[in-house]
Amino acid sequence: DALDLIEEGIAKYSKFAKLYMMGGQICAEDLTRDKYSLDRARKFYQRGLQACPASAVLWILASRLEERAAAFDHGKAGNKASNGTGGVTKSRSLLELARLKNQKTPELWVEAVRLERRAGNDKLASALMARALQDCPSSGLLLAENIITSPRVEQKSKSADAIKRCPDDPRVISAVAALFASERKIDKARKWMDRAVVLDPDLGDSWARYYAFELEMGTKEQQQKVKERCTVAEPKHGEVWCSVMKDMSNRRKATSEGLELVAQKFLSRRQLN
Repeated sequence: DALDLIEEGIAKYSKFAKLYMMGGQICAEDLTRDKYSLDRARKFYQRGLQACPASAVLWILASRLEERAAAFDHGKAGNKASNGTGGVTKSRSLLELARLKNQKTPELWVEAVRLERRAGNDKLASALMARALQDCPSSGLLLAENIITSPRVEQKSKSADAIKRCPDDPRVISAVAALFASERKIDKARKWMDRAVVLDPDLGDSWARYYAFELEMGTKEQQQKVKERCTVAEPKHGEVWCSVMKDMSNRRKATSEGLELVAQKFLSRRQLN
């Protein structure tokens, strides 16, 4: 089966992190949700982290597995509340270890901040973000996240600071565009959305935010124009874009179909950032 093929691959290419990711994800997502599947997923990630300690994605996947470990109790997702705190504690510890081994890695900082927000620890999340920006002051990923998650009254000042630090980062530009959209500054928001996709046409998240914006604020013609440009660009990267397009059920979907799916995901969050 697929896991046997992955094991064969690991035997030949033990430093290829993607193989451990695939093994862990199959055990965690495609098999029956029970303790046996949880342990198998853990082992894939543990072996992967020993062989590939510099892989931020592996650390994040291992952390997320621990965060939702309670969902594997007796194969019932409904048991999550029983020991959810323990899950967060283990997840937090993994991310702390990851940052010790991988200094100045924005992806690990962002995941740590999001973990605390998901757990309802907003004060700790804010403190972590402050530390993250000290460690990685020019990270567009962190600066954009800081804009998105800050209280409304602070977003303008956070945006101005982010633009000074990273004037050409598409993630920062998209976050600022979303702020303009929320203020109903439609023309200004459209201009900044467009700037983001011009800066990096390969970033699918920017295209999806742009299309989501046009679905809410634009005309049919404006929506179609964004879709046509995205189809030509054929983006392959982006956090949300990849999570959607790499899902087994979406692997054969065209770029235009992926754009619709990712845009709807942004809209379902009631935000464009």
